[in-house]
Amino acid sequence: MALKDVARVERNEAGIAAALGVLKQRFGERFSTGEAIRAQHAHTTTYLPAQLPDGVAFVESGAEAAEIVKVCATHRCPVIPFGVGTSLEGHVNAPGGGISIDLTRMNRIIAVHAEDLDCVVEPGVTREQLNAYLRDTGLFFPIDPGANATLGGMAATRASGTNAVRYGTMRDNVLALEAVTASGETIRTGGRAKKSSAGYDLTRLLVGSEGTLAIITELTLKLAGVPQAISGGVCPFPSVEAATRAVIETIQMGLPVARIELINGLGMKALNAYSKLDYPEGPALFVEFHGTDASVAEQAETFGEIAGGNDGGPFLWTAQAEERQKLWKARHDAYWAGLALRPGARGLSTDVCVPISRLAACIAETEADIAEMGLIAPIVGHVGDGNFHVLALMDANDPGEIDRVEHFVARLNARAIAMEGTCTGEHGIGQGKMGFMASEHGGAIEMMRAVKAALDPSNIMNPGKILPPGAE
Repeated sequence: MALKDVARVERNEAGIAAALGVLKQRFGERFSTGEAIRAQHAHTTTYLPAQLPDGVAFVESGAEAAEIVKVCATHRCPVIPFGVGTSLEGHVNAPGGGISIDLTRMNRIIAVHAEDLDCVVEPGVTREQLNAYLRDTGLFFPIDPGANATLGGMAATRASGTNAVRYGTMRDNVLALEAVTASGETIRTGGRAKKSSAGYDLTRLLVGSEGTLAIITELTLKLAGVPQAISGGVCPFPSVEAATRAVIETIQMGLPVARIELINGLGMKALNAYSKLDYPEGPALFVEFHGTDASVAEQAETFGEIAGGNDGGPFLWTAQAEERQKLWKARHDAYWAGLALRPGARGLSTDVCVPISRLAACIAETEADIAEMGLIAPIVGHVGDGNFHVLALMDANDPGEIDRVEHFVARLNARAIAMEGTCTGEHGIGQGKMGFMASEHGGAIEMMRAVKAALDPSNIMNPGKILPPGAE
């Protein structure tokens, strides 16, 4: 479904004007209505058109965020939380105008409890910033979506990434939150205990809610120990099906793989050209193991045997940090490598997730669609949990090409849902995937609408996201 069909939010001109007046006076230079700043806070890394907020507030504390929400609640003015803008589905757009609350100055690491393997941070802390801070503690935060996103944004979109097969997603690694509700009240969900049976799981409700229920102002996160040794490498395969069989056998054997990433043939061609590599330009798995010196060597050797049994190989692996970093730098540059396949094109980056047993069929049918529609669209995937991404390149000034790409995405999402999967494994819904929510969730979407209405009765919290028309 096209953006124009799902992203309409009626503007409250009087309420927005009143909120702007109050906030300009209160925040002075930390409140901007300049077009360049507003455009920066509506930018999107995909083709979705920017929808600018009316003002941007740069907050420095949770109390300031609560103060802004109270003003906006009084005047029924939308509020849109903003991290660093790396989201892919229009999450930070302001279809009904309103105030963008920039949380990047809330970037303090409040506490690290090394003995308990947890930490407390503000939402503007980025994952790279946190891991740099933790470097001398023997701990790290394992969730790695590729972009240097803020931890608040990662929680809001329920992000995951390359390490998810071993360490889980943000859902599994957030212990507790502090958040500002639609009325401007500050609440806490959960504590530092590793488990609890006390009441509704409000932490999990807010993780993945994309700012539509509350604004996250503090996070308590699980940490993991830095492994003694890491091994990793690249293994070519004759087909996506063969690579996927190797993934399934690896998981079924209980091999404690930390990362296992699939790149299709076109994706490998793009990586080679962009990162100046010389890997075979066919399907391949990027694999990494964490453990002791002995265990990572044993795991790599075992994986090599599994790959060989599925016509893959040779599996070229290393425990040298420099070589591994080069490998994963190339993997994280896959988005930019894909764009370079068609200079000047815009990219629609989309993801789905299916049971691993359906992964090969889903990718094969997707590649057939790409060929039939004449698209350039490399595929990469976190295949250890059945999640893969497609970057469809297009001329954003050609309505016919946009329609063709949107049709491709619709078919991809319908296919994943029919295979008992989901229309998004980690990108989230935002605006871009609202049209697939009803087919995935059926009657359960009415419960989501009831939750939204109960917690945000005036619909000021990032309106026009997640729930399709009829939700408000």
